[in-house]
Amino acid sequence: MEKRISPFASLQYKDFRLFWVGSSASQIGTQMQVVAIAWQLYQLTHSPISLGLLGLFGFLPILFFAFLGGLTADRFDRKNQLILSQIILGILAIILAVETILGVVTPGVIYALMFLSTAAQTFAAPARQSIIPHLVPAKHFMNAVSLSTLTRQAAIVVGPGIAGFLIELYGVQSIYAFNGVTFIILILTLVPLKTAGAEKKHVPFNIRSITDGIRFVKNSPIIFSSMLLDFFATFFSSATALMPIFATDVLKTGAKGLGLLYAAPSVGGVLAGLILSSMHELKHQGKIMIGGVLVYGLATIGFGLSQTLPLTLFFLFWVGAGDMVSTIIRNTARQLVTPDYMRGRMISVNMIFIQGGPKLGDVEAGLLAAAVGAPISVVVGGVGTIIAALIIAKVFPHLRRYQGREVAV
Repeated sequence: MEKRISPFASLQYKDFRLFWVGSSASQIGTQMQVVAIAWQLYQLTHSPISLGLLGLFGFLPILFFAFLGGLTADRFDRKNQLILSQIILGILAIILAVETILGVVTPGVIYALMFLSTAAQTFAAPARQSIIPHLVPAKHFMNAVSLSTLTRQAAIVVGPGIAGFLIELYGVQSIYAFNGVTFIILILTLVPLKTAGAEKKHVPFNIRSITDGIRFVKNSPIIFSSMLLDFFATFFSSATALMPIFATDVLKTGAKGLGLLYAAPSVGGVLAGLILSSMHELKHQGKIMIGGVLVYGLATIGFGLSQTLPLTLFFLFWVGAGDMVSTIIRNTARQLVTPDYMRGRMISVNMIFIQGGPKLGDVEAGLLAAAVGAPISVVVGGVGTIIAALIIAKVFPHLRRYQGREVAV
């Protein structure tokens, strides 16, 4: 029987508590903006392809800047890099609010700001994730990763629900303005953080350092295989770009229902995450990781086939639960097996997989939805996820056998 601890054990440490509170506020604003952008774009175009293109403009900056973002996180001060990136993201949110208020926003403007926001995120993510190991002791690291992952999932529960109502009451510009404020909150919590304990190993700022990071990932079986699992699962089962279509055309629920559709996966994710975060030791982590992806795929098929809102929310609940279980185990293993001076670059490579999968999947889902309809597109994606997970489990037996004790900080 797994040893249990408080699911909030890592919050006893002041620096992590500050980081967690600021991140929670920012994530709520970010997830509200995700809903607002998708809704606004669909109202402007009424085109599934236009929603799919959001994924493309979200993926290109990752392809262009992710490696540079990871290298700067390993080479320079991570806290300063994170603060600067949040300032840029806040400015971009305010620009989107102003252009919406002035009535000059166009699909082109939305795509451009999506590109710039994601570019800033490529510098924020490696710095943010590399800081976490220095905010808590090793014994509470998995708990801290679980709570950090829960931050995003809880934000998806709260954010879209609020966004759906605010869009109807005050318009999408209110969402963009609120998001800009949440970045200020995060910056204020980052400033006093003490990130002591980082390795002081000099990392040259050159191409070779980037290739060293790629080589490290390629030669680390658990990291590489889990990234492949992540990429293909999110590529095939990425259906978030199609949520406005389900809310408008399939379920006919409007903006309020859209918020529920975005929130439902995170309800399952939060509950699953709380259970995992209360476990100090967890056996058979590789099998649980793969099992989580299979649940994710099966629930996605159910979501695509459902014609009623309650049943759709039920399946989306299990989409979130399966994804959360797999995500926490993957994130913990990657951080533990990576030395501190390499963490930024490892995370940048990981971004190609974890961000590239869903964003390219949005493009695929949008194109397929335009050809055969959104429900069939989602079902095909769920089937693809299951097939990909079974193939990866077969090709990489060490992933199935991973226990969680093979690595340590």
